[in-house]
Amino acid sequence: MSGEPQRTLLLWCPDWPVLAAEIVDGVPATDPVVVLHANRVIACSERARAEGIRRGLRRREAQGRCPHLTVVDHDPGRDVRAFEPVVAAVEEVVAGVEVIRPGACATAARGPSRYLGGEEAAAERIVEHVAQSCAVESQAGIADGVFAAGLAAREGRIVTPGGTREFLAARPVEALGRPALADLLRRLGVRTLGEFAALPAGDVLARFGFDGALAHRLAGGRDDRPLAVRQPPADLTVTADYDEPVDRVDAAAFAARMLAERLHERLAGYGLACTRLGIEAVTAHGQELHRVWRHDGLLTAAAIADRVRWQLDGWLSGSNGRGGTRPARPTAGIVRLRLVPDGVLAQAGLQPGLWGETGEERERAHRALSRVQGILGPEAVVTAVLGGGRSPADQVRLVPWGDERAPARPGPPPLPPAGAAPGAASAPVVVPAGGGAGRRAGRGRAVAEPPWPGRIPPPAPAVVLPTPLPADVRDAAGEPVVVSARLTVSAAPARLTVGDGRPAEITGWAGPWPVDERWWAPAEARRRARFQVCLADGAALLLAVEGGQWLVEAIYD
Repeated sequence: MSGEPQRTLLLWCPDWPVLAAEIVDGVPATDPVVVLHANRVIACSERARAEGIRRGLRRREAQGRCPHLTVVDHDPGRDVRAFEPVVAAVEEVVAGVEVIRPGACATAARGPSRYLGGEEAAAERIVEHVAQSCAVESQAGIADGVFAAGLAAREGRIVTPGGTREFLAARPVEALGRPALADLLRRLGVRTLGEFAALPAGDVLARFGFDGALAHRLAGGRDDRPLAVRQPPADLTVTADYDEPVDRVDAAAFAARMLAERLHERLAGYGLACTRLGIEAVTAHGQELHRVWRHDGLLTAAAIADRVRWQLDGWLSGSNGRGGTRPARPTAGIVRLRLVPDGVLAQAGLQPGLWGETGEERERAHRALSRVQGILGPEAVVTAVLGGGRSPADQVRLVPWGDERAPARPGPPPLPPAGAAPGAASAPVVVPAGGGAGRRAGRGRAVAEPPWPGRIPPPAPAVVLPTPLPADVRDAAGEPVVVSARLTVSAAPARLTVGDGRPAEITGWAGPWPVDERWWAPAEARRRARFQVCLADGAALLLAVEGGQWLVEAIYD
């Protein structure tokens, strides 16, 4: 805990929950209005107080005193949203503002008083600026410490330095904002903060506990902590406006280089580096273009320039709408370009590898794939991420190149390709327009944690079909093979027919592996059983039977 309290200026907006309801919901604060929480009044307008309504009244009693009362439910989110412009207006005058609660904020009084001509001038300047900027009435108080400044703000008073203890001494114990403690103190004969502060600190701690000791410090004019001021975030965005619309790739490359260097210098000035970059462009016809690039390392000035150039190349070289698969080209040149560092961290936040930076081969591959994304879009290059699940389709998730490789379900960590260095990314997959016939499922060892009951045993299938194919399974006598509710197979599978194809002989099979998923949600529940089968031509398939229908889910090598 701090020793001497800091000279503090506190701005207080009376009846803030009522004002927030007026700002956000349009409830007139000049009418009799109350804000209720747990069926009790926590705030009321001035006209409601004139009708005899006070904080703590129950709803029925408040409505009995004022039949035409407007009742508003308490919404902390609404109070915070409405108070944010007030805090921003205060930050335009002084630096380092701490939000005490919605409706009250504090700052150190020393700085504003020195460059605004005294404490009284600083308080008047802040109150006037808030009234002009936000149309909100407020009061300011200055004292030693946040607690005393809050009480002074309710009276619009400036307590002289060193006079905080005397200012607090005559206040009732209810000013502590602890109703239970205040009630107990009054029953013990302690009615003012001065009487409470005169008690020995050790006895107060032993009798009332830690919260009582904290209240004892406040009653004596000593704060529990210094101000925790809010630092406004630095504006790292760089923007360039062009008198002549940029519609050629070479001109766009030059513009990208200049803007990237400005962004890198601004980030370096704050000791930051960029890992995710937002590129925004506005054309002469008002069309807005936006794309976000991710990178698994720190983006240098050259890397930023490359990505901006690739993105502008992709936009300016787009399709003209004559059946091409690429995005349509803008109807006019670019007149404004903005770079927004969406993901930043300390420049020393990423450590290079044991033997230096990333290898040249991987960097060249990354640059090539990123350029493909700039032309075809971020979803054009994807990588497979292994995760948990019962079916092969659930265990593999395709993510765009450069995005966070997080599995959709908890499961085993992704394994690097054979011979790859630790931490190497999986091989990317370039997705052509219109999609492909299937996707390759990564091979991995069966991991017991976390458990997935019903998961098929290894090896994993090589190709997972995006849409399972209907099939027909029959026994040696030509009768359909069925699986009962108790997972009893009617006969050994002998022949398999996939779709309209020819029947194939089954030489080996294993199963069933039952799966009963989301039984607690009837609309999403699924119950099926899986089989592994080997055919006479050497093919191996993963089959599933659900509701009496056989399906081919995946193919083994």
